[in-house]
Amino acid sequence: MTAEKIRFNIFDMVASIARIVDLMNPAVGNHHWQVAYLAYRLGEELKLSVDRRFELFMAGALHDIGALSLNGRLDLKEFEEKNPDEHSIAGGLILEKFKPFSNISGLVKFHHVPWKNGEGAFHKGEAVSDSSHMIHLADRVAVKISRKMPVLSQVQRICNEISVQKGDVFVPEHVDAFKNMAKKENIWLDVVSESLETVLKRTVLYEEKELSNEEMVGFSKLIDRLIGFKSRFIAAHSRGVAAVAVELSRLSGFSKHERRLIEIAAFLHDLGKLAIPPQILEKQDTLSYKERFIMKSHVYHTYQVLEPFETLRIAGFWGTLHQERLNGTGYPFGLTSDELPLGARIMAVADVFTALTENRPYRKGMDPENAKAALQSMVNAGELDSSLVDMVFEHYNDMNTTRDSAQKEAIADYHMFQEILHCHFDAVQ
Repeated sequence: MTAEKIRFNIFDMVASIARIVDLMNPAVGNHHWQVAYLAYRLGEELKLSVDRRFELFMAGALHDIGALSLNGRLDLKEFEEKNPDEHSIAGGLILEKFKPFSNISGLVKFHHVPWKNGEGAFHKGEAVSDSSHMIHLADRVAVKISRKMPVLSQVQRICNEISVQKGDVFVPEHVDAFKNMAKKENIWLDVVSESLETVLKRTVLYEEKELSNEEMVGFSKLIDRLIGFKSRFIAAHSRGVAAVAVELSRLSGFSKHERRLIEIAAFLHDLGKLAIPPQILEKQDTLSYKERFIMKSHVYHTYQVLEPFETLRIAGFWGTLHQERLNGTGYPFGLTSDELPLGARIMAVADVFTALTENRPYRKGMDPENAKAALQSMVNAGELDSSLVDMVFEHYNDMNTTRDSAQKEAIADYHMFQEILHCHFDAVQ
């Protein structure tokens, strides 16, 4: 790894987002992995190139990503029957902004377009890739699998139901390939396996690639956008923490590369809040005793999602430790000063400063006098790094302005995306 480029495992990158989808709605189970697996195997059956099969895997794993941009989430079957175009379009828009995923954005955008005996080769004047139709087929097969009975006992029923829609909903060639693939029992046993992610990792062919620091920040911003779909407040908070953390790291002598890592850490640090019920995240009053414990679990969820991602190990580590305290009273690990690197200390101070000064759902941000008093109290208690808090005091006005500007930009970005989404959705009606 150099200061300019970071080698990354794209499977891990896709897997990290798939885990985020699980956090948003655990009820969907392994649905995204099932679609990725079935689409990849269908590509094998159709003898597609390695590159096209890998695109099928990525698009299958991320096909549901646009659902995170909608208000709430319905039952999986009901959701995709009532709102297929909206979440498909949203998914395509999200992915096209990140270069490594831009080539699959169209696959996701049109993954619910029916074949209609050939009319589905185009949708509203745009060409629809064969791969989109393969994702559609894999998606519908995955939805038909019931957890209440042995999967092998369901194969004939599923094949019959898919066959009835041959030509109308699905590409005939794809249906024939699927029925041939369905004869292999291992396919069905794999697709309901609790270790499906592991199965995919040893099945899917892929290569490591290089991303620039800017592109890695772009990935973290993609995650930040997903977080913002659940709560605009969380997205604005992360953007504020990022602005303050980068400035603190600059004043602390971090290199440009290290400042990029701290920015990534800030964008990812609250990722685990996707697992927290929205009624707690958006509560207009102080949290109850029980709710505070539920909220505290978000840091551990962040750790669970990021820990397997080798490329982001340092940034993920810093971000995960933002609630740790130098005197060992923090969470979730209860680490002490000897165990907390400077990056984690910066994240802790940036998070507290942002939390104190921003407007929250249940209160206005503190004025400078009260915010400084609260920070100093935490230093006196041995919780925060005194040298970093002194930097905040010395540059208070500039940091607060930077924090405020970043958060206003985050809110504006959220509204802009919603407007673009609605324009695209209206255009296909």
